[in-house]
Amino acid sequence: MTQAPDKARWTIADLELLATDESKRYEIIDGELFVTRAPHIGHQDAGGGIYVELTIWSRNSGLGKAILAPEMIFSDADNVIPDVIWISNERLAQVVDNEGHLTGAPELVVEVLSEGISNERRDREAKLKLYSTKGVQEYWIVDWRKQQIEVYQRQNAQLVQVATLFANDIISSPLLPGFSCQVKQLF
Repeated sequence: MTQAPDKARWTIADLELLATDESKRYEIIDGELFVTRAPHIGHQDAGGGIYVELTIWSRNSGLGKAILAPEMIFSDADNVIPDVIWISNERLAQVVDNEGHLTGAPELVVEVLSEGISNERRDREAKLKLYSTKGVQEYWIVDWRKQQIEVYQRQNAQLVQVATLFANDIISSPLLPGFSCQVKQLF
């Protein structure tokens, strides 16, 4: 009896050999390659709104920095580009490499859902698992179409969903003292 060949495991080196298309996003999670088109304008607007609110709070507090679409290289088989992150100044100094990529987890990661079952699976399953194992403290999954945010926080060494917030709810975080805004302001 012959066994089916193992699924190909992608690495960062493999990406460097591809003739990549600048309008697409290439991510590797546990050796699986995910390629997505440039997101919908509503997706971009939601990510931008979150970035703006986190940046304003960060400038006022001086505690850290919001970053749009940073490349996070955890290993050769785990290379992702979340929509928005927030990272404390102390953590940033520890995990940024010479090329400006993050090599460790920020405190907060925000993923805005893109349309399609495979995109949702990537954000709700593969990335949730990756961020949980890499030490992210809080993870927001944003559905811009529904104006809804699922909030996951670290409990017992894993990310657990603690809330689903809707347009009229207020979002805050124990990571961001004094930060709060109405969810609909982000969209």
